[in-house]
Amino acid sequence: MNPQSPGRRPTRTVMVGDVAIGSEHPIRVQSMINASLADPVAAAREVDALARAGCELVRVTTPSLSDVDRLREMRRELSRRSVRVPIVADVHFTPKVAFAVLEVVDKVRINPGNFADRKRWAVEHYSDGEYERELERVAEKFSPLVRRAKALGRALRIGSNHGSLSDRVLSRYGDTPLGMVESALEYGAVCRDEGFFDVVYSMKSSNPRVMIAAYRLLAERLDSQGKLGAPLHLGVTEAGRGIDGRIKSAVGIGSLIEEGLGDTVRVSLTEPSVNEIPVARQLAERAARTRCVSVPPPATGPPDEASDSFLRRGTGLPPVVELEAGHIGDQARGRIDSMVEQLSRASDLRCEGLIVDVFEQADIDRARSFAERLHGLDPDMVLRVRAELCWIPAVRKARLAPLLLLASRTPRYEIEKAVDLLGGELTAVEWSVEFESGLEEGGAVLAGLLDVLDRAGQSALVVGARSDAFAVSHRRLAHAVTRAGFEAEVALRHRGTWADPLAAVIHPAVDLGALLCDGIGTRVSTASGAQPLVDLDLLYRILQGARARMIRPEYISCPSCGRTQFDLESVTRKIQARTGHLQDVKIAIMGCIVNGPGEMADADFGYVGSGPGTVHLFVGRERVEAHVPEREAPDRLEALIRRTGRWRESTAAQA
Repeated sequence: MNPQSPGRRPTRTVMVGDVAIGSEHPIRVQSMINASLADPVAAAREVDALARAGCELVRVTTPSLSDVDRLREMRRELSRRSVRVPIVADVHFTPKVAFAVLEVVDKVRINPGNFADRKRWAVEHYSDGEYERELERVAEKFSPLVRRAKALGRALRIGSNHGSLSDRVLSRYGDTPLGMVESALEYGAVCRDEGFFDVVYSMKSSNPRVMIAAYRLLAERLDSQGKLGAPLHLGVTEAGRGIDGRIKSAVGIGSLIEEGLGDTVRVSLTEPSVNEIPVARQLAERAARTRCVSVPPPATGPPDEASDSFLRRGTGLPPVVELEAGHIGDQARGRIDSMVEQLSRASDLRCEGLIVDVFEQADIDRARSFAERLHGLDPDMVLRVRAELCWIPAVRKARLAPLLLLASRTPRYEIEKAVDLLGGELTAVEWSVEFESGLEEGGAVLAGLLDVLDRAGQSALVVGARSDAFAVSHRRLAHAVTRAGFEAEVALRHRGTWADPLAAVIHPAVDLGALLCDGIGTRVSTASGAQPLVDLDLLYRILQGARARMIRPEYISCPSCGRTQFDLESVTRKIQARTGHLQDVKIAIMGCIVNGPGEMADADFGYVGSGPGTVHLFVGRERVEAHVPEREAPDRLEALIRRTGRWRESTAAQA
């Protein structure tokens, strides 16, 4: 794609029933029912509710041949209800089921990790010849399904999951984004050989950074084949519940949508399925409204690496969390009183920097008084002053760190004068970037700014990316600064207000998370309004969703489906209530074995349904307790965390 031109990644159109998926059509929203096909009427009722909520495709897990008949009954019930929505069958492990269910549904999703390969979690060595023979065996099992789908006019989704790569793929590529892509492309090659192109691909992981890396690589590989590429189905699997599940989904899906990738989305929440639709719709509608520039993905390391580690370049520290207090004039006394009171109540939500805008000399005394009232909370208070106000003598005598704010088009002579006036007192120069037309104009201004700072011996430049408006452009800008060889921090300043509470979560998560997942962002801030603790909480949750900083447990919990062995939503709530005070611990709560053991590799502890009323407990990928009765499992999980030394008592319990 041309990095200067707007638009989505061009793809062919794939019809699923009467719904068209591809770059010439809106991003489609889909979900998956929680109900089991054991009760076809209940399943149809949930499909009906999803369709009424705006879901455009509905997926149904189909584990066995008997479920195919139940699926027919569900479709008859949908006809009686006059519900017309394409149905997608989700098939794992059993090619016979996939072949049979093609007769009943509009699309079949197969998982290349378990369609033709047995899963023993064994690492074996394959010679090139042996590997080639295994690919022939895959083609022998998969090609009949492809030919039948072509004959019936059905679509297929080839959906790789990070948690369920085959032993064969793991042995050659490891548990990596590259392995996910290669796993899917093996099956894609069979489709091409059969002349079948009604294929959609997905690369799902509970880790947004792994998911992003896999989709980028997949798009590159598909597009290199010479024809219009296949559409992409986006999703962060096992995203969890509540605000954290929504943030993690927005970070992963939104990052890719901002780059022009993605043609259909599914948000996976451990909640009733209809709750997924408003989140997915926000992301799809945002794509149509705000995508501005398509960019090549930044260099974040080899495609087989997607590290969880995130440290500010050159410091060995995670991103700093700041609040923007704005202007604290005479009329702001009540707001300042409220901020001081709320920040004094913060526990794990430390405000590490507080930025105050200086408009006049009297603002200096107000800022000093503000800083004294925050004594003991220790946020770094910074005076942000525009270039034309640097003549105010008190700025240089305030004993507060002056941060010079430069608008995008500040003339060079004003920059030189301001830097000279502030002299050695200056902590940094913040360039607030607002270029809408890409980097041509911005690059010229940046070059002049770097020259001024270099001549003045000033080495601290903060690029203030107004990510609420131009996230993609600012990603490119940040890389331009890095390429310039100048020691620069990239501050992600988020500004924006939304009346809709969901939008107030989704948009900051995309705008900040898209950059944080690429390792961009040494500081994050949001404009602190009447609720600074709410702002801080959102920033920390976004950092955690992007795997940039962890201060709380992360819960990798899948959405319910027909395979689930227990009530995922209630169990997840119970485990969160017992473990929510822990720090930097990842706990996976999985309903069945499809992805369970695989996603254990991305978690410290796992709670996986093993059968009706029983649970396996894991440490990492190692199963340490088998078939634990469900009523005992939460206690046994806590005991397991204690034995490994990861438990700590909550402050409430200590009190």
